[in-house]
Amino acid sequence: MEDVKWLLKRYGSFIVLIVVLVITGSIALGKRDTERNTEEVWEPLVVIENTEAVKENESVECFGEEFPNPAETPIGEMSEPVSILTAEEEQGLQDEAMSAAEQCMELYKEIEIAYPETEYSGIESFSDKQRKDVVKLLGERGFVSVSDDINMENYQKMEEFYSAYISGRDAMITVFDVRREGNIGARTFIHRNGKIQSFYVSVGWREGGIPEIKGFGSNDLEEIRLTEKGYFIYTNTETIAHGNLREYYRVKPLSDECRELTRKYIYGLSFVNYNMLVTNWDADNVEEILMPRMFEDIYRIYTNEPFRAEGGLIPAEIYERVMTTCFPVSVEQVREYCGYHADAGGYEYEMIFARQFPPFGEVVDYKQGADGTIILYVDGVWIDYNSDYAFTNQIVVQPFPDGTFRYLSNTIAQKELELPQIGK
Repeated sequence: MEDVKWLLKRYGSFIVLIVVLVITGSIALGKRDTERNTEEVWEPLVVIENTEAVKENESVECFGEEFPNPAETPIGEMSEPVSILTAEEEQGLQDEAMSAAEQCMELYKEIEIAYPETEYSGIESFSDKQRKDVVKLLGERGFVSVSDDINMENYQKMEEFYSAYISGRDAMITVFDVRREGNIGARTFIHRNGKIQSFYVSVGWREGGIPEIKGFGSNDLEEIRLTEKGYFIYTNTETIAHGNLREYYRVKPLSDECRELTRKYIYGLSFVNYNMLVTNWDADNVEEILMPRMFEDIYRIYTNEPFRAEGGLIPAEIYERVMTTCFPVSVEQVREYCGYHADAGGYEYEMIFARQFPPFGEVVDYKQGADGTIILYVDGVWIDYNSDYAFTNQIVVQPFPDGTFRYLSNTIAQKELELPQIGK
């Protein structure tokens, strides 16, 4: 963050241009789900015939999406929803959010606030341990709490709320989401007289660990669904600026082992940019998945650092070391299929452009092989299409003593959605 006045003085015209671009982009994003461009966006075929069949005791975690606060976000032409809560109830939820935050003050007392006198103030740094401690403390005090890659505390209350909802009974539940930057979002889901809505309170922090409400507001919901596997997926009636049509929490716990295997081998791999996860392959046909654009993601997993291209060319030594370690391929195969430039002694860098709301994989089970390999059972989660079981993979991995590893094979099966189609 920079001092606002200094920025305006030095980069005023540039900032105006950026603001225009952001606003234009936000408008385009807001129209995404209602006006899909069939020439640019491939939509999967829904395979399941009955998405309405949901069990009472279906269960779900939040993967770190920062849920926007309608009261703080420009809505454009979006109409302000009429709250189904009374003014007293809304005030009560704000008071509850403050009370919950105040019970965590001890965990925030050493924080440092950057630019405390501006609207851009925020915690200078907030560790994963601090975040987990806040989630745990809120859980111990009886609140439903969750954060990115952390099991939901008191998730049974979420199941009870959903059971009341599908039974047609009025009910409310508040979920406290501890964000990576340390702020706390309290989102209350309300079912009343057949209507569903959410009410959001955003709590920030001042020096000394003093909480303060940053904003609040209501949002109409089109649908809520608690899946058999364990995802609470809710669909906004209108997409707010910078938000998604569908948001989610993982309510049902996932084992620490599965989370660690996901982080080490699966997190960040793409189902839509290259063929690695959507093709059945092993050492006999591995060349079918070799594509230049996959290198960036594989490099990040191999080194645990983001790839930084310099000059548009990747040195052959780096490229070939990463690829031949991570896959059962030879240097000759890599050079043939990944765009090797012999005259320059390197590989052309092919950037992956981010796509909105892509599916992601999570390890839900695993098996240790007698030969030291690990079979990972991976579910494809595609919230944009209301699915937490879009397809399933069996990925065989061979760990090495030095901490590196090799993907040996992949088998994928279509479940709720058609497999993504990968362009060349």
